[in-house]
Amino acid sequence: MVASASTRALWKGAISFGLVHIPVALHTATTEQGLNFDWLDKRSMDPVGYKRINKRTGKEIDKEDIVKGIEYEDGHYVILSQEEIAAAYPKATQTIAIEMFVPATDIPFIYLERPYYVTPANKGEKVYALLRETLSRTERVGIARVIIQTKQHLAALIPSGRALVLNLLRWGDEIRASENLSFPAEGAKEAGITDKELKMAEQLVMDMSGKWDPDEFHDSFKDEIMKLVNEKVETGDIQTVAQPEEVELQRGGAQILDLTELLQRSLKKRTDNEDRDRRPVRKPAKSTTASSAPARGAHKRRAV
Repeated sequence: MVASASTRALWKGAISFGLVHIPVALHTATTEQGLNFDWLDKRSMDPVGYKRINKRTGKEIDKEDIVKGIEYEDGHYVILSQEEIAAAYPKATQTIAIEMFVPATDIPFIYLERPYYVTPANKGEKVYALLRETLSRTERVGIARVIIQTKQHLAALIPSGRALVLNLLRWGDEIRASENLSFPAEGAKEAGITDKELKMAEQLVMDMSGKWDPDEFHDSFKDEIMKLVNEKVETGDIQTVAQPEEVELQRGGAQILDLTELLQRSLKKRTDNEDRDRRPVRKPAKSTTASSAPARGAHKRRAV
């Protein structure tokens, strides 16, 4: 059975595109249903924890003696203070800032990472529905940046039935290139597939096709383990694990101005920018003597 989404928001802010701001809240759309095996001392059934160990000496060290560093060469680190790390965090804006709209089919599944339900807030239902219906009709998704708990994410705003879903995306440099892997040639003829083989495979796919229903698929390992756990519970051998509570972040929502006016102003702004870009650029007069001064700002960074 599919669990219901929590009504408690984990983030509050606004969707922003053009001059339009839509007050919204984010809700977790997934739940971890995997098995969590805790370590226990079999002699006393006490929980087993972790210690901070110096890997070279094997001795435990205090938290105060730990610093954070980035390895830039094998065995060589750059040490960063907490202040330096904090200064590098992006400024929290509480905004899902849409930077462009792209066809939904342009985003490969490999980039999808984690979904969140987006709900309207502070009387933003109409403009929320407007964006949802516009994305559905144009078959587009919004590509946005959002900061959640000090971390910046790339995300896709996707219409899904009555809801908008914000699916966090992996950054481009997080996807490994596949050039060094071996794949069959693209195309049936190029891969040596005959028409008969292709037709038979297509028929098999159609025969095995059905309507997607996630309830039909189960984790058999988890089912078997939970069956054993339930049997032990019935005999009185019970282990209780306290679940952490979700933290609600209270944030102020954005106010909605006249929607038609904002849309008109946004379109006019884009038209003005396009007209300005199309204007011919006057070329500067050529100097009689070539400047021999080096370009400013071409400073070399010292290797750390």
